[in-house]
Formats: sequence, C-alpha cells, structure tokens
Amino acid sequence: MRSSNIGGQAVMEGIMMRHKDKYSIAVRRPDNEIELKVEDYRSVLGNAKFLKYPLIRGVVSFIDSLVVGTKCLMYSAEIAGDEEDEEEAKANAALSEEEREAKKEKEDKQFKWLLYVTVAISIVVSIAAFMLLPYALASLCRKVGASEFVVTVVEAFVKLALFMGYMLLISRMKDIQRTFMYHGAEHKCINCVEHGLPLTVENVMASSRQHKRCGTSFLFLVMLVSIFLHFIFVLVPVYWVRLFGRLLMVPVVAGISFEIIQWAGRSDSKIADFFSKPGLAMQKLTTKEPTADMAEVAIKAVEAVFDWRAYLKEEFGVEVEPENVSGNTVSENAAQKKAE
Repeated sequence: MRSSNIGGQAVMEGIMMRHKDKYSIAVRRPDNEIELKVEDYRSVLGNAKFLKYPLIRGVVSFIDSLVVGTKCLMYSAEIAGDEEDEEEAKANAALSEEEREAKKEKEDKQFKWLLYVTVAISIVVSIAAFMLLPYALASLCRKVGASEFVVTVVEAFVKLALFMGYMLLISRMKDIQRTFMYHGAEHKCINCVEHGLPLTVENVMASSRQHKRCGTSFLFLVMLVSIFLHFIFVLVPVYWVRLFGRLLMVPVVAGISFEIIQWAGRSDSKIADFFSKPGLAMQKLTTKEPTADMAEVAIKAVEAVFDWRAYLKEEFGVEVEPENVSGNTVSENAAQKKAE
C-alpha cells in the first residue's frame, strides 16, 4: 500500500475529502442528487514555518481537523436536511439584493461564531471527560492507602474503559449508523486508490473499510500515549501539580500520536502493523459496510480534489483512460433499469 496523502471524514449523508490545499464535501441531497462543494484549505493557526516542525504539526493538524470537520458537519446537516420551505422561500424572494447580501453576511458571522464555540466546547469536554475525570476517579484509591503508581495504573484502566464505553455506546445509536456507513465508504475509497485500483463503485465496495490513518486510530493512540506519559508524574508529590501537568501534556500527547500514526500510515513494516492493530480493531465499531450509492458519494469527493488516474500511473504504472471506467453513476444506472 502506498500513501496518497488523502484524508477524509464522514459527515451527515456525505463525505469530506482533503488533499493538500483543497478539500471537498459531497452530500446526498433529499432529492437523491449529490451536492459537491470544493474549498481552499487554510490552517486556522496560519502557515508559519515552525508550525510544520515535528510534534508541533500534530497539534496544528488536530486543531485544524476539529475546525474543518465541524464546519463540514454543519454544512452537510444543512444540505441533507429538508429543503427550504415555501414561507422561507417567499420571504427571501421579497428581499432586495442588498437585503439578501446583508442577511447572508449576518448568517455567515453567526455560523463562524457557532463554529468556534462548538470546537472550543468539544475540546474542553474531551479533555475533562478523557483526561481529568479518569484521574479524579482513580484518585479515590488513595482513601484505601494506594500509592501514586497504583493510582496511575487505575487511571489507565478507567481511561480506556471510558473511551471504549463511549465508542461502544455511539456505535449502537441508530441515528449515527448511516454516518458510520459513510465512514466506511471513505476508507474503502482511499484504500481502493492506495492499492492501485481504478476508482469505480465496484472496486471501492470490494476494498477494506479499515485504514491506518483513521481518526479513530489516532484517538485510541492518544489514549495509549497519554497513559505512558502520565507515569512521569508518579514521583510528583503535589496533587494540583500532577493535575495541571496532565493539561500541559495534552499538546505533547497529540503531537507524538500524530507522528506515530503518520509513520504507520506510510509503512508496511511489522512494527507499524503492530502499532496499528488496536486502532484498526476499534474501527470495527466506528465504520460500517456502506451501500453502493454511498461509495458513489465518496468517489465524487475524491475526484474533486485528487487526480487518481495520475497517481495510479506514477505510483503503480497503471494507466486508466476515462473511457475504460464506467461513467454511469449508481443513480444513472437505476434510472436506466427503471426506463427499461
């Protein structure tokens, strides 16, 4: 397998795909058409050279992923939802061009503020639930005379239990099942290309729904790295210093986890496979087998930002002419069968 440097995320009834300085969002509309949007990718923290250094770039990537991912989720929810009702359409039609522009500008500002507030709350809740809460619960062991080493070991088990329990809980929610199916389609699409296969619905459906560079693997790796690094605080005598130290370690944990998962995603070595196994196992919860029309959405998202034909030719020596790939979409094939 050869890394294509494509990254993605499942959204509401669709998929976001990113490659280099572009990202696309393909969403299945209520009328069954695919809405496709392509945007320039700009880092929230800027493009300073030091932000691309090892460890630091992991923190930057994590923050950018949260911001862009949340933005794409909010956009997809709007597209996948009900179409504009008649009253709203009449109200908008009655507005002048200047009033419509002013309304759109106001809505854009509200969207931006909502985006950053949502990301901020997500970060705070995640740190509180998976970093501070496990330590607070494990600290109760001191009441029975447990040492700081034992408390740290208990914290590790509590942290893993909370994370695994959370993943298991959301994987059983009916409302999120389709999102996990799109997550599977995203992985299948990337695996299809990275294994040298032409990007067709048939090839995508036959590909694996697990991928080493998945966000689920990253989060699980964050848990493991934080567990090992927190043993540093075993010898620290002051409770509040140990607690505050865990907060300061969050960027370090994210940076180290990013470097490991990027390396594992580029390597086929046995060591890389070993480190990837826990995350791949977790993906059985967060990815589901997609349908063919979901694979079609994934293909649209990839083709909007990535020339997979040029990639196959360069990396695998495989030349695929446009006429050698079925141009019919799932929707078009269904329409043809209906007409027949």
